[in-house]
Amino acid sequence: MAGFHVENFGCRATQADGAAIERQLIQKGLTRVTSPEAAQVVVLNTCTVTASADQDVRNSIRRIHRQNPDCKILVTGCYAQRAPEELAAIPGVNWVVGNSHKSRIAEVACGVNSSFVSAASLNAGSNEGLQDVGTGLQARPFGSAEIFISDIFAHTTLLAAPVFDADTASEKTRPNLKVQDGCNNRCSFCIIPSVRGRSRSLAVDDVIREVNGLVENGYREIVISGINLGRWGRDLTSPGKFAGLVRRILEQTSLEKLRISSVEPMDWTDELIDLVATSARIAKHAHVPMQSGSDRVLRLMHRKYRPWHYAEKIGKIRAAMPDAAIGSDVMVGFPGETDADFEETRQFIDSLPMTYLHVFTFSARPGTPAAAMPGQVHPQVMKERNRILRELAARKKREFQQTFIGRELQAITLTNCNGTHTECLTDNFQKLWLEGKWAANQWVRARIGGIEEEAVIGRL
Repeated sequence: MAGFHVENFGCRATQADGAAIERQLIQKGLTRVTSPEAAQVVVLNTCTVTASADQDVRNSIRRIHRQNPDCKILVTGCYAQRAPEELAAIPGVNWVVGNSHKSRIAEVACGVNSSFVSAASLNAGSNEGLQDVGTGLQARPFGSAEIFISDIFAHTTLLAAPVFDADTASEKTRPNLKVQDGCNNRCSFCIIPSVRGRSRSLAVDDVIREVNGLVENGYREIVISGINLGRWGRDLTSPGKFAGLVRRILEQTSLEKLRISSVEPMDWTDELIDLVATSARIAKHAHVPMQSGSDRVLRLMHRKYRPWHYAEKIGKIRAAMPDAAIGSDVMVGFPGETDADFEETRQFIDSLPMTYLHVFTFSARPGTPAAAMPGQVHPQVMKERNRILRELAARKKREFQQTFIGRELQAITLTNCNGTHTECLTDNFQKLWLEGKWAANQWVRARIGGIEEEAVIGRL
């Protein structure tokens, strides 16, 4: 029986797509293997948010082809949608499948008889135009590879399959379920709308079915995610709002804990804040992307809020949930960002009750307005600004953690154990080392005794 291996690059949404691809291939009768060296086909599910993400993919293709030259390599995801010819030209690549065709990867890889179709046999016909590979799909030859891609903005399907935390090898805790894909915003630095298309949502009945299936299999905490999660439901035949979806999950499933991933500031409505704050079944955790604390830079980014709007949302979340984790994404080095703009961002962050930050350095993406803007910031300056914000984030995180010493926190046990302590995740998104060795997927209430490195230390 043929074996496959999927490697995912980038965000949780990409990981969720990878889980759906695995589901497709298993349904075709293929067997999942743990390494590309043992596989007959390898799927690389790519990210293209930064230049370094692109480089990681190219390096992986070359490594896999060198270590396992007989395997078929299929490259898909955001990089495949953005630059298919660039990937198809790399030796070893057999198929490049854009996000537009991601839902049909099993058909591409397996052909009509669930046996792998060689690129050579596909190229036996015409070398011009599109070719039918026997599955109703049309392929465009490019050298020794085949490209499957079309207009992403005509794409209406949404892959949906839970993905499991990479740190929990036994897959017993915290599956991630993508319920939304694509984005209708046009931030000047972001390539994502061009490679993922318009915002589209998983129908509420499908969400409920997936959640109930996970609950039936013993999962106690589920993370729901999306590319622009707060826009869930607006594209459906019977439009809905994200807070309504959360309420339906609470009403129609017995899920013990729901964790919400990143939601844009304008979508943290009063209704959503109240729902998260008042339900014991929703994790007290808000991730609210910021990008910059400078009004001038936010305007250049084409973000839809101003710093005072953002501060107001964070203030409401903190007032409703005094112990909640509040995190954000922040970008440094956007074109035209001056020292004064950066200092405005630093002071703004310092004034807010943030508990962690994801700090990113601007990376020019071909085809985005920001890539051609004047005032590109020197890499060394970006590196220093990144360091300053990371140090600020570390201080704020530690100050937040210190408020819990001597108090009890609810947490779920994970599978990592260092011999004397078991890794857990608290309701408010703190890494916890619990004294003793505990089975995964158990609720505990731990008394916090101190902080070690980036984790709080607790005992029952």
